Amino acid sequence: MADALHLDAVGQKQQHSKAKRIALEIFAIILMLVVLSPFVIVLFNSAKTFDHITRDPVSPPENWENLRINIEAVMHDPTTDFIGAFKDSTIITVLSLVVIVIFSAMAAWVLVRNKSKFSNFTFMMFVAAMVIPFQVVMYPLVYFLKSIGDFLGTRMLGTYHGIVFAYLGFGCSLSIFVFHGFIKSIPLALEESAFIDGCSQPGVFFKIILPLLVPTITTVAILNGIWIWNDYLLPLLVLGGNGEVQTIPLAVTAFAGSYVKQWNLIMTAALLAMVPIVVLFIFAQKYIIRGMVEGAIK
Repeated sequence: MADALHLDAVGQKQQHSKAKRIALEIFAIILMLVVLSPFVIVLFNSAKTFDHITRDPVSPPENWENLRINIEAVMHDPTTDFIGAFKDSTIITVLSLVVIVIFSAMAAWVLVRNKSKFSNFTFMMFVAAMVIPFQVVMYPLVYFLKSIGDFLGTRMLGTYHGIVFAYLGFGCSLSIFVFHGFIKSIPLALEESAFIDGCSQPGVFFKIILPLLVPTITTVAILNGIWIWNDYLLPLLVLGGNGEVQTIPLAVTAFAGSYVKQWNLIMTAALLAMVPIVVLFIFAQKYIIRGMVEGAIK
């Protein structure tokens, strides 16, 4: 009798666990559809004519050949230089990632190895800076960049080095936080052995520390790369809406302003802006998760 009751309880528990798992799977599927629906709608409408969008904006396209036609129309549009915007976005993103990774890794290494109250205070200031809204500092930032340009005798607003300098300031807080957690796990004996062998301090960083940070560097680069590529407000303030240097979000906004009612072309422009970073995230998502978990565990 007791065995029968025990088996019945085990069966009920298994059924409850199975029902819970099915409910979670259904919820995950619904959440996935909600998250993917904007991208799917943009993709569908990029392959439609304007008349088809006005009739039915959510149905699949009747002819995918319209996607090629719309892409050619956007890329060769005389009012917006999309090819130039892709080039500018690529240059800004790559340069910003290089300086963020190098300077953040250096700063995190120094803060970890220099065990003092000042180092702890500095690290906590970097952590606190992560929660400061950009809107609070955007106008002081523009004034600060202009003042630096006047002091150095160069132009910071509307230039590559100005926007890269701004991204370094905003991107280093999170990057230092991530690097700091990983560097604490690196044995100090490695660095001491390198110093005994005659390696300089820069040599220890670039030959010992930096190669060990490759998984974390990948995570930091991907997270910051997605943010920088998609950012609109900071380039608008530093580069200007109609400046010589334009990023993809600025170009999409300018294009939408020129073709207010041409939704097929506006959706195609938005699709072209999304595709590179979506492809990057799909292929690199495992490195993001692995780098964050390694830093947290260590």
